[in-house]
Amino acid sequence: MKITLKDNTVIEYDHPVSAFEVAQGISEGLARMACAAEINGKLKDLRTVIDSDVTLNILTAKDEGGIKTLRHTASHVMAEAVKRIRPGVKVAIGPAIENGWYYDFDTEPFTREDLDKIEAEMKKIIKEGHEITRYTLPREEAIARMEAEDEPYKAELIRDLPEDAIISFYDQGGFTDLCAGPHLMTTKPVKYFKLTSSSGAYWRGSEKNKMLTRIYGAAFNTKDELADYLKRLEEARMRDHNRLGREMGLFTTVDVIGQGLPLMMPKGAAIIQTMQRWIEDEEERRGYMRTKTPLMAKRELYIMSDHWNHYKEGMFILGDTDKQDDPNEEIFALRPMTCPFQYMIYKAEPKSYRDLPCRYGETSTLFRNESSGEMHGLTRVRQFTISEGHLVIRPDQTEDEFRGCVDLMNYCLTTLGLQDDVTYRLSLWDPENADHYLGDAEKWDEVQNFMRKILDDLNIDYKEGVGEAAFYGPKLDVQAKNVYGKEDTMITIQLDMFLAERYDMTYTDKDGLKKRPYIIHRTSVGCYERTLAWLIEKYAGKFPTWLCPEQVRVLPISEKFMDYAYDVCNKLKAAGIKATVDTHDEKIGYKIRMGWKDKLPYQVIVGQKEAEDGSLVSVRSRFAGDEGQKKLDDFIADLKNEIDNKIIRPEEPKEEFEGKNKK
Repeated sequence: MKITLKDNTVIEYDHPVSAFEVAQGISEGLARMACAAEINGKLKDLRTVIDSDVTLNILTAKDEGGIKTLRHTASHVMAEAVKRIRPGVKVAIGPAIENGWYYDFDTEPFTREDLDKIEAEMKKIIKEGHEITRYTLPREEAIARMEAEDEPYKAELIRDLPEDAIISFYDQGGFTDLCAGPHLMTTKPVKYFKLTSSSGAYWRGSEKNKMLTRIYGAAFNTKDELADYLKRLEEARMRDHNRLGREMGLFTTVDVIGQGLPLMMPKGAAIIQTMQRWIEDEEERRGYMRTKTPLMAKRELYIMSDHWNHYKEGMFILGDTDKQDDPNEEIFALRPMTCPFQYMIYKAEPKSYRDLPCRYGETSTLFRNESSGEMHGLTRVRQFTISEGHLVIRPDQTEDEFRGCVDLMNYCLTTLGLQDDVTYRLSLWDPENADHYLGDAEKWDEVQNFMRKILDDLNIDYKEGVGEAAFYGPKLDVQAKNVYGKEDTMITIQLDMFLAERYDMTYTDKDGLKKRPYIIHRTSVGCYERTLAWLIEKYAGKFPTWLCPEQVRVLPISEKFMDYAYDVCNKLKAAGIKATVDTHDEKIGYKIRMGWKDKLPYQVIVGQKEAEDGSLVSVRSRFAGDEGQKKLDDFIADLKNEIDNKIIRPEEPKEEFEGKNKK
């Protein structure tokens, strides 16, 4: 039996041997550091017995598979600690995730004090250094054992496993958990960890199930790696739009209105209004025609496109939901998308080949019945507004129009300063589930290969996601991560060669024959609420000046300069600049600090010298600190240029403009 190692060294054995024994044979040092094994390219437990020729890579905590195994073991250590502290708790699932793990428990919520106690207990368990052993049980015996131990969630998991599944358990000194593994050989290597937070989580992610309590933990190979992660996590919390957006008075939520239905406060509404006007003007410049369509429609509209079959569970249905599939009942639903409405506008008048491309744009309010466990701040909501558009085109126009959509997308990302924060995914169909999609394999391959060619020609670095396409076409998804690393789709461009037929959309071609158009579904900046969340986290609330709901605050040094302050403010407003006057009876240092706290791009100070001259202001900015005295007209001209051209000025270090060592 030949075992080929990572460096192509071949080791021969004349009997079966475990991966851990191979590591011991190489060196005791490697065996001590080993976490898992990669056998023929697959992550395996070190206990795995090798009885044929294989390739083998012993993984330590420096390797992705190794640290994942360490984190998975940490989740079991934590589960044991929780069971020691709360003996009656029922355990659910506890997988390794990026940077750490989580584990769900059927118990009361945990406080920070509880987490600290659990951490202390984990350290005791690790110090005990129990050997971790693996064993298997037949299905019925495994279920019986879990039921006897009053672990209903584990019993349910076993019942849902395939009939031929191997049901394995891991024991660490008396604490046993159902798990597929892999795990470390002992608990000792779990050294650098921290329990970071606790939250509610529905069992199996369904709001129809019981709400459990989830603990998140982080684990790393070294003390420095953990410290660096915790520092980044704290910075992420400081940038979290759900916290920062509320503190800044951009949005709020109210229980009696409902989860996933945020209220945009004046400042947040002003930012979204600025973006919306910008996008609508830009789309009009690029040949888009504005539409305004209803927020609801009869069920029959969605049946035509097959949305009713694919999205019904995520739609808000009005009327008697028990009769939603009764053809004799008039059933309405709030719209989850705008495309069927714009198709009807297209069909309202006959079209010839000369009328195409027909570019429709709409600032659309949409509704999707997201599950409670999925909703978060502004990134996942039940009502949202989107920069939606549909291009009805001739087949020969497809490449140019798709390129135009990509160009608009890139313009939007660059203008917002987000172009370096995204990745691209070509979302493809899943041929293993062909019944889920419209059209046949030949058509899907044609469309997907066509999109690949365009993306390659545009030098877009993309990954492919099988099964991520919509049921009616592949799409280019622009992905971005929030401060905690969770990825969401921000912008989508989709090619559709199927829905025109379902809606009987046609145009008269040069030869006088009726033909089917193609359709491009796209967003330019995506969902405004989600984009605002993205911007809050990107800029930590310090938005580019052109987006700020308050661009300049005028600070009179004392009450006697208030009239001049209002003169300055009025001139700024007359130039289209969002300006206010600070009327508080406070010292100027306090006013400056409040302006810094409110993340204002500019503050102008007016006192005796400025008022006597009648044309001067003293300027302070987030970007350069004290910029000195300027002529008001010059300041307005410079600021107008910055706003009109959507210039993003780089931020200076904090201490440069907090007022330290300044007058």
